[in-house]
Amino acid sequence: MPHEIVVFDAQVPVLLPIFLVSLLLLWGLDGLLGRFGLYRHVWHPPLVRLALFACVFCSLGLLVMR
Repeated sequence: MPHEIVVFDAQVPVLLPIFLVSLLLLWGLDGLLGRFGLYRHVWHPPLVRLALFACVFCSLGLLVMR
């Protein structure tokens, strides 16, 4: 797997698009969790958001690195 991709003549690390996709996925998941009121049951919602982002980002990264 390449470690860099070329975007408009600039070399970009492969993890940058994965980071952006995981932000979009987190935005959608965060909306769903907020809409169903699941953040009422956690102690620290920003910490849950950070942990959810870490899980999504690492999962996508592992899928790409495979």
